[in-house]
Amino acid sequence: MTNRNLALPYLLPYFAYVGIASLLDGKISIEFNYLLRILVVTPLIVWGWKWFMPLSSPGKKFMSVLWGVGTGLVGFALWCLLLAPFIDSFEGDAWRPQGFFLRLVAAGLLVPVFEEMAIRGYVFRVALQWDQARKARSPEPLEAALDRSNLLDVKDGAWTWPAVLISSIAFTLGHTSPEWLAAFAYSLLISWLWVKRGDLLSCIVAHGTTNLVLAVFVFMTGQWGFW
Repeated sequence: MTNRNLALPYLLPYFAYVGIASLLDGKISIEFNYLLRILVVTPLIVWGWKWFMPLSSPGKKFMSVLWGVGTGLVGFALWCLLLAPFIDSFEGDAWRPQGFFLRLVAAGLLVPVFEEMAIRGYVFRVALQWDQARKARSPEPLEAALDRSNLLDVKDGAWTWPAVLISSIAFTLGHTSPEWLAAFAYSLLISWLWVKRGDLLSCIVAHGTTNLVLAVFVFMTGQWGFW
């Protein structure tokens, strides 16, 4: 199966989540907005799972989880440090319990899976294969990456700077403008983790750890502006 055929299962959950978040913002309650995201995106992930690449080789899972947790904690600190200058008020408005719980489920469990599949799993690898085809002087490098390549052909930990930058820009654009600097730096960190570990499991665990720790942090400190 070519990368063009794989675009739908890898990218649809991401665009469904972002679409619901943006198109229905302010039109329905925040609680119902997050509930709708969970109800729509979860079956899309389940549907697309048969096309998703293996998250990790059997012998690497434990260490990938450890690396993911450690990197996720670093990512939490990095996110707060780089986001702080762009926040008007650290306190912000506290979320109601139902909204907090639904966002916690979405950000901690769903977002790390579909976002890493979309960004590191698809965009990064297609950009890498495009860059490789370009360097090999292919007359149509993008066509080669989309129609004559497969994501599974990418070796564990393989990377080029164009792949890192293109995927990080894609990741950044999925966030609000005050978050752009933090999001770009965070994507570079997760790309480094991919190069270091060579699997998506570590990236997903890191992403989930950051989101969960951030949720606990704002809940315990009342600094809702970071959320």
